[in-house]
Amino acid sequence: MRDINQFTITEAVKASFKAEEGSRFRFLLDNLIQHLHDYTRETNLTHEEWMRVLTFLYDCGKISTPDRHEFILLSDVLGWSALVDMINTRGGATENSNLGPFYLDDAPRKPLGADLAGSREGVTVLCHGVVRDTLKHPIAGAIVDTWQADGSGTYPIQEAGQDKYDLRGVFETDAEGRYYYTTVLPKPYTVPYDGPVGELLRAGSRHAWRAAHLHYMIRAERMRSIVTEVFFENTEYIDNDAVFGVRKSLIARIEPYKPDLVADLPLERRPDAMIKFDFTLAPGD
Repeated sequence: MRDINQFTITEAVKASFKAEEGSRFRFLLDNLIQHLHDYTRETNLTHEEWMRVLTFLYDCGKISTPDRHEFILLSDVLGWSALVDMINTRGGATENSNLGPFYLDDAPRKPLGADLAGSREGVTVLCHGVVRDTLKHPIAGAIVDTWQADGSGTYPIQEAGQDKYDLRGVFETDAEGRYYYTTVLPKPYTVPYDGPVGELLRAGSRHAWRAAHLHYMIRAERMRSIVTEVFFENTEYIDNDAVFGVRKSLIARIEPYKPDLVADLPLERRPDAMIKFDFTLAPGD
């Protein structure tokens, strides 16, 4: 150990861990150490730069709360979240897209046809579709968990005095695999810009705008869950989303409400427009 140098330290650090050879943990750890050390050597990282990185990570942790996950936001703007989503999308299934920093795992259950918009201003839209498996069979009892920004591009969880569960709902598909509810059409918004990730974007001369979207988490028994987003055709930032979340297959069309097409859907509120998007789940591992 006393003869260690900048070229031998990497293997020494790997060897210091006694995790089981051939285990997934050992594989991930070894590769992390290797890439981190290679990056440091290739860039000739200075003490000041090293400390700035550590301070940045500390600041990400300091600003994070149970309702705001700055490290997820960092992952998003670096395209890391998108890359993980792409790698983990199963053949035939709806493509994954960003979870984002504002997901809550205890959103209220809602009956099909419920309205999430409440008194919020904006276009009331019917969101509906079918959850199927990769053989095109509808899945009854699938869970459709959705959350979103409002008609001004703000999540209620960001606003003091607002109910953080507004514009969220957990639905269960009917016997035909259908989900349907009304909500307000969301607008584009900037990712949180008041923390270290915002500082990073400004330093890199990058905009912080997200294309308007709806978040979804879809799950069903014996199926592989998906986390994804649905975007809207011909809207702003669809080609330069700040967190690289847009996929061609996730772009839906907003159409005028046509009651004759959905006459059998009992809705709590009459919508102005409608969006149809079907989800596909792959079999579980």
